[in-house]
Amino acid sequence: MANPLAGIRVVEFGHYIAAPAATQLLADLGAEVVKVESPTGDQARGIGAYGEGIVLAFNRGKRSVALDLTRDDDKRVALRLIAEADVVVQNLRAGTMARHGLGAGDLVPDHPRLVYVSVSGFSSKGPSASRAGLDIAAQAESGLMSINGEQDGDPLRVGFPIADVAASYAVVQGVLAALLRRERTGQGGVIEVSLLDAMIHMQSAMWGEWHASGQEPRRKGNGQATVAPAADLIHTADGTIVLSAYTPDHFARLCELMGKTWMLEDPRFADNPARVAHRDVLLAEISEAFGTARTDECLAALADRGIVAAAVRTYREVAAASDTRSSGILTTGVSPDGERYPIPSLPFSLDGVDPAPDRAVPKVGADTDTLPRYEP
Repeated sequence: MANPLAGIRVVEFGHYIAAPAATQLLADLGAEVVKVESPTGDQARGIGAYGEGIVLAFNRGKRSVALDLTRDDDKRVALRLIAEADVVVQNLRAGTMARHGLGAGDLVPDHPRLVYVSVSGFSSKGPSASRAGLDIAAQAESGLMSINGEQDGDPLRVGFPIADVAASYAVVQGVLAALLRRERTGQGGVIEVSLLDAMIHMQSAMWGEWHASGQEPRRKGNGQATVAPAADLIHTADGTIVLSAYTPDHFARLCELMGKTWMLEDPRFADNPARVAHRDVLLAEISEAFGTARTDECLAALADRGIVAAAVRTYREVAAASDTRSSGILTTGVSPDGERYPIPSLPFSLDGVDPAPDRAVPKVGADTDTLPRYEP
């Protein structure tokens, strides 16, 4: 079976994560992606190891064309690329594409089948449309940082650029929906995705909880506010696990496993409100039961009883884990210097789709002169 996006051409005007990550997913689904970079390259190429990681993660198998959009000849090359494209994805600073005559309003009237995607920090319809909006701004202003961290501590960001990644998923959803509509109607469309909107959407369950409880979400640290034990951290002899056993049957199984069935009769642990009120004592009892056993022993015993538990793993441990290795989530990329490295691929499986390993990240402008149809 052919990859579902085979024959689809995507032109990316992207920096950092949100746009390049989206087009990487489209490439893994079979699309041809041409990355239009400035002569100095995607800005991520110049910010050290973190930027190098971004480039390695989100530019595999793409072609790079280096263009200076302030030059008329280079702009004509960009227009020719777009004329041959099915999809354009851009996340340049607000107004940049329009200043070069490459905005949606400039292109879509002449290319009605084109799917044109703009990614920004904030909605183009609001007062912050022109603000610089990186991942941290969306984490802060979406409410995420207000609920992330210890109850009495400072707000914390999530430890990876979650807003950028969330926006990239939203882009892919929008592109696939627009391409399907185009198949039915012949018309493309204009898609706008903001990091702020993507982060607000990711927290939909918290908005629902706010309505249901009447309590605005707040930082809680580990553990859930209304049930226990739930997402609680337990130290083992050689590591750390998280554990949830808050339904009556699961809590009973946990008490039986620990040899502490007396807890079922103790009013401090009789139901979820009581266990939440006495969470510290509850966790002390659980920690005492598991603290002298190895992590793998704890997980096996809990799994045998249908109790949700998981090991807290480092990246090295994740890469070596059997579940990771068997799922096929990790593929092999090739850096611009020819070095191979492990990197996540598609976050789902689809029969007939097998993202090819050993796809190289191009050097800046590697394909400017080698693809005749892209020459001015």
